[in-house]
Amino acid sequence: MNLRHAGAAFVDRHFHALTHRNYRYMWLGQCVSLIGTWMQNIGQSWLVLTLTGSPFLLGLVGAFQFTPILLFSLFAGVIVDKFPKKNILIVTQSISMLLAFTLAILVFTDTVRYSYILILALLLGLNNTFDMPTRQAFNIEIVGKEDLMNAIALNSTTFNMARIIGPSIGAVMMAWLGAGWCFLLNGISFIAVIYGITRIQAAPYVRQKKSNENMWNEIKDGLRYISRDPLLSETLLLVTVVGTLAFNFNVLIPVFTKNVLHMGETTYGTLMSCLGIGSFIGALTMSLRSKKGPRLTLSIIASLVVSGCLVLNGLSSSVLLCGFALAMTGFFNIMFSTNSNSNLQMNAKEEYRARVMSVYALVFAGSTPIGNLLAGYIADRFGANGAFLTCGILSAVLSLVIILKYKYRSGKLNQAHA
Repeated sequence: MNLRHAGAAFVDRHFHALTHRNYRYMWLGQCVSLIGTWMQNIGQSWLVLTLTGSPFLLGLVGAFQFTPILLFSLFAGVIVDKFPKKNILIVTQSISMLLAFTLAILVFTDTVRYSYILILALLLGLNNTFDMPTRQAFNIEIVGKEDLMNAIALNSTTFNMARIIGPSIGAVMMAWLGAGWCFLLNGISFIAVIYGITRIQAAPYVRQKKSNENMWNEIKDGLRYISRDPLLSETLLLVTVVGTLAFNFNVLIPVFTKNVLHMGETTYGTLMSCLGIGSFIGALTMSLRSKKGPRLTLSIIASLVVSGCLVLNGLSSSVLLCGFALAMTGFFNIMFSTNSNSNLQMNAKEEYRARVMSVYALVFAGSTPIGNLLAGYIADRFGANGAFLTCGILSAVLSLVIILKYKYRSGKLNQAHA
C-alpha cells in the first residue's frame, strides 16, 4: 500500500499531466501508435535505399513528405482554430492508418515502386500539415496551462521510447519477414490512438471569425504578432536552423550504415535506437524539470551543443563512436525541441496559439525538405561523414548569428529605455 502511495506521489510530483483523464487516453494511444510509426520510418528508408541505391532519392522522399507542411502550414493554422481539434485528429489519424495499409499492400503484392512511395509520402505530408498543429494546440485543452510543459515533455518521452523500441522491432521484422510487416503493424497501431481520442471529453476552443477577416489577413496578423515578440521570433528562428540541419537522420543514418560501416539492417536499427535512447533520456530529464518552466537560454545552449554533436557524428567511423554521438545528439535535440515548443505555447496568446504552432510546424517540419535534399546531395557528393560535418558547422554558425542579433537588439532596447 505504501509502495502504491509512493508511486502515486511520484507521478503527481513529476508527471502531473498523467493525472488528467483526457491526457491519459491520448498518451496511452500514442504509446502504441508511435512504435508503429518508427517501424514504418526505418522500413521506408531502407526500402527506398534498397530500390534505388541513391542517398539523394532517399532525401527526395523526405522532401516530398514535408513539402506540404512548408507550403500549407500557415493556412492549416488558421483552419484548425475554427473546428473542434478532437474531430480533426480522428480524421487525420484515420488517413495515416489507411496510407500505412496501402504501402503494406504494395510491398506484399510486390507492386511497390519508387514513384508510389513518393506519392504516399506526399499524401502523408499533406495529412500531417493539419495533424501537427492540431495535436500541439490540443495539449492545452486537455491538461491546462499549468501542466502543459509536463505534457509536452511526456509526449517527447513517449516519442523517443518508441524511437528505441520501434527501430529495434522494425529491423528484426525487415531481416526476417520483410519491410511490408513494418507498414502493416504501423497501420494496426493507429487503432489504439483513434480509440483514445474518441474517449476524450474536453471543452473545445473554437475561435470565432471576425466579419472583416479573410484567411490571408489572419495569416498576416499572426506573423505580425510573432515578429513583434522577441521571445517568439528568436525561438522560431533557432527552430528553423535546427529543424533544417539537425533532423536529417532518416537520410544520413541508413547511408552511413550502408556506405561507411558496410553493415545491414540490424546495425541500422541499433544506431536508430542509440539516437532514441539519448532522446528518451533527454525527454525524461525535461519531464522531471518541467515545473521550472521553459527558458530561452536552454534553447540557445542546446542549439549550439546539437551542432557540436553533428560534427562529432561526422568525425566518427565506427559503430561504437557513431552510437555515442547519436545518443548525445538525441539528448540535446529533445531538450531543444521540448523547451522551444513549451516556450511558444505558454507565451502565445490563446487566440494566436494555433497560428504560432502552425509556424512552428512550418519551420520545424516544413524545413525538412530543404534539409533532406541538402543532406542527400552532400552525402551523394562527399559521403555521410561530410554531410554530418557540413550540417553541424552550418547549424553552429547560423545559430550564433541569430543569438548575437537578438542580444544586440536587446541591448539597443535596454539603452532606449534607460
